[in-house]
Amino acid sequence: MTQMHNTSAEQWTAREKLIFRFFFLFFIIQALPLSVDFFKIVFGFKWLYMSYGNIFDLTRLSAKFVPGAERLINWLIVGAISLIGTAFWSRSQYKEANYNELYYWLRVGVRYRLAIGIIGYGFIKFFPMQAPFPSISNLNTSYGDFTTWKLFSMSLGIVPGYEAFLGGVEILAGLLLFFRKTATMGAIIILVFTGNVFISNLAYEGGEYVYALYLISFALFVLWFDAIRIYNLIALERPTKPNVFKPYFTTKIKPIRTAVKGFIIFFFVFFYGFKTYSGSHHDPYQFPKTKGLPEAAGIYNVTEFKINNKVLPYHPADPLRWKDVVFENWATMSMRSNRPVLIDSLNYERIFTNDKERNYELAGSGGRHYYAYQLDTINHVLSLENKNSHYKGEHLKFKYSRPDTATIVLNGTNENDDSLYVVLNRIDKKYPLKMSRRKALKL
Repeated sequence: MTQMHNTSAEQWTAREKLIFRFFFLFFIIQALPLSVDFFKIVFGFKWLYMSYGNIFDLTRLSAKFVPGAERLINWLIVGAISLIGTAFWSRSQYKEANYNELYYWLRVGVRYRLAIGIIGYGFIKFFPMQAPFPSISNLNTSYGDFTTWKLFSMSLGIVPGYEAFLGGVEILAGLLLFFRKTATMGAIIILVFTGNVFISNLAYEGGEYVYALYLISFALFVLWFDAIRIYNLIALERPTKPNVFKPYFTTKIKPIRTAVKGFIIFFFVFFYGFKTYSGSHHDPYQFPKTKGLPEAAGIYNVTEFKINNKVLPYHPADPLRWKDVVFENWATMSMRSNRPVLIDSLNYERIFTNDKERNYELAGSGGRHYYAYQLDTINHVLSLENKNSHYKGEHLKFKYSRPDTATIVLNGTNENDDSLYVVLNRIDKKYPLKMSRRKALKL
């Protein structure tokens, strides 16, 4: 058992005990991986070849009873369970437990859960992957065709140094939380930092505001331990006694505590950090990893377009004729036309290993249709599938030829089995974002 020593032992009133029982149960349930995604995540691991995405999914696990993105309805369910548990606890033989000891262990659990959660996001920012540099398609999409969330994400992606700085702040805060003497400082950093993330998600319609609020609630709990002392010292400028609380562990508990703490820090800091670093160089998660058509990346003007052997001249309002086409470095081709796009707006953080599920390039973006393609270099065939979840089952197939390095000719069928003949000519376009800003640009 742990022995708790404090020079000014606190006495708990009946009301304080009742409130503590509720919050003890509430935060314990929130911290445990009681998620509908738990078994899907854990049994989906390749334990001998664990990726940074697997560890990131672990850092996000929390009480979730409704599938999909984080929702406040899960908090209501946790609150209801905690109320029922509080009622039973208040009538049980354990109602007069050692509340100082329970408070200590609860704070330890909350500290570590908060540290793991904030570090999970810290490394994918520190090695700038969460908000990558915009794709060629994104750079050739009209400003008004983006959602506010996508504009925010791309604005962060064009300054990887700043993104890495933000990740460093999150990692630092997480490290401070692993140690009792610096936990309050870590909680203050998280309240300022994650509070900004929460407001940004509300302002830009992001999908992470509930999870940000989850981390904020944990940080508030950790900070509460020293909140009154900080208020008296800074706000009221009164003499304030330092926190002299110090736990003592029995000889049996101490080595176990050290081993568990060491494993958590090794796994979620050093091992996860190494995996994320490796992933940032070999498999950034936002964009597909399958290589695209060799030496084809760029934007192309549609100089000739035939449908069912009928030539369609360019017209900006034509929903059938393509305006331009982009080939990415990976196996994605995007096409701009006047055909409406139903925007895929799912924007909460997920790390997928399957290229088909990696939808960052099109999420929050209108104006263009995005197609993943399979490349048959022997028969010169492109088999395309619309990546947007609103257009499942939309397939196109083309024979391709390349008369020269700047031209691609597509001949095949569209999603309606209409025959298409398309001639694409590469545009030698320069992007100021990719060029030096320390001298005059020549476009």
